[in-house]
Amino acid sequence: MVLDNVRPRLALISGFGKELQTALINSNWTTFDWDTICMLFSIFDTNRNGTIGFNEFNGLFKYIEEWQRVFKHWDTDQSGTIEERELAGALNGFGYNLSPQLIQLIVNKYSGAPISRGYGAAPPAITFDRFIRACVVVKQLSEAFRAVDKDNDGWIQISYEQFMGIFLRAP
Repeated sequence: MVLDNVRPRLALISGFGKELQTALINSNWTTFDWDTICMLFSIFDTNRNGTIGFNEFNGLFKYIEEWQRVFKHWDTDQSGTIEERELAGALNGFGYNLSPQLIQLIVNKYSGAPISRGYGAAPPAITFDRFIRACVVVKQLSEAFRAVDKDNDGWIQISYEQFMGIFLRAP
């Protein structure tokens, strides 16, 4: 049965993923969230065996270090999180000129905190792990859009099937 082959792989990913999650810490001492761990696994488990070997881990470590430099550069208030204006600057620096509404949507999606904009409420902000995921998602969705935008005018016409394919391939 197909599931008999899948279960051991899922157990490996889950077990090793939990170790990886414990090892990777945000500046507020929280562990990386599970969705980010899964995304990193999908990028660095290059032989798809459910574990990350030494060379794969070395690549992952360098990837995290590079993202830390990027994060620290754009965390201009040194709060340990990325707020809307900082995310707008980062994404603009990467070449993505998104509207304030899209930036706000991204921050709200990846902040992981309930949205409260009342008096005295802290603005929603993104932790390091979720910043990585948000940036990777923006990059992948943008690449998928550009692949379909044949005349490069910023407009596409796609079927529901194509849309779902693009969306479901995003981390």
